[in-house]
Amino acid sequence: MTAEQLFCNSPNGVDVAVIIVNYGTAELAVQAIESVIARSHGGRSVEMHLVDNASPGDDAARLARALEAPFGAERITFYPEKVNHGFGRGNNLVLKALANSSAPPRYVLLLNPDARLDNEVIQILADFLDSHPAATCAGARISDPEGNPATAAFRFPSLISEFADTLAFGPVARLCADWTVPLSPVIDTMRVDWVSGAAVMFRFEPLVAAGGFDSAFFLYFEEVDLMRRLTAAGGEVWHVSEAHVLHSEGIATGIRGGAGAPLRRPDYWYKSWAHYFRASHGRVGGVAAAGVKMSAGLLNHLIALLRRRQPSLPAGFLRDFPRVALPVLLRGVRSSRSGEGK
Repeated sequence: MTAEQLFCNSPNGVDVAVIIVNYGTAELAVQAIESVIARSHGGRSVEMHLVDNASPGDDAARLARALEAPFGAERITFYPEKVNHGFGRGNNLVLKALANSSAPPRYVLLLNPDARLDNEVIQILADFLDSHPAATCAGARISDPEGNPATAAFRFPSLISEFADTLAFGPVARLCADWTVPLSPVIDTMRVDWVSGAAVMFRFEPLVAAGGFDSAFFLYFEEVDLMRRLTAAGGEVWHVSEAHVLHSEGIATGIRGGAGAPLRRPDYWYKSWAHYFRASHGRVGGVAAAGVKMSAGLLNHLIALLRRRQPSLPAGFLRDFPRVALPVLLRGVRSSRSGEGK
């Protein structure tokens, strides 16, 4: 790991370490840092860690120049990586460094580079974890840059949710509403299955005890898997509506498109889907989930044909899903979790 310590004015541990993993969004990453600098955090000590995941262009150089500015008392460590590790492994680089330090933080806030704090998020989430000892992590409420509420809390995926979501047919979706993965964008503070990784705070010790993110995930489903494992270990996951961030979703990956035909998903999305279902449901359950998803995809195409509309699935789904997901389900993938993916 290559790290450049830019600010370090105290040998003592901090309350909260903020981790930002950037890929191709240097300007937004600087804004995310500035949103942390602008807050008082209720007097809590905060340090920041910025990973550049081998971004194309001159992102690393731009970030290094930006971090030369006097950002104040916060400590900022920059990791200009030569390999794109993906989201989970990029965060794991910092988590490993923190675990090996002489004074690890109490809490870790993961903040997307395309997200910025809209209020005292760090204070609110840390106070919540202080007052809820069973909670392992807590996520913030999210809005888009125009202030429209965005989904920030979710149920775990299941075979029923995969069928309904892939079929995308109104009557079936209504029947399966209790299994729908996304919860309402506007909900009160409550316990949930998992929360968005755009702005989520973890207790450091159980996060490290869980092994951090599974290295088998490059991008997508890694936070779902991590919160599933934390829950299985007895922790609780909470959505905290009082904490608020603004998030420009999908800027770095480009996986979300505007109007028109759905975009084609990258192979790593299907690989992550398959690894999640194999890890959470076993090989047989994962293959069953794949069969359910493919069946629903075929029905989606049939309904679209009968209604003389375009299918609502990602472009190339019927080819890409079995080509990419099935080998992972049948053979597994290398994983940092002992015994998984084999």
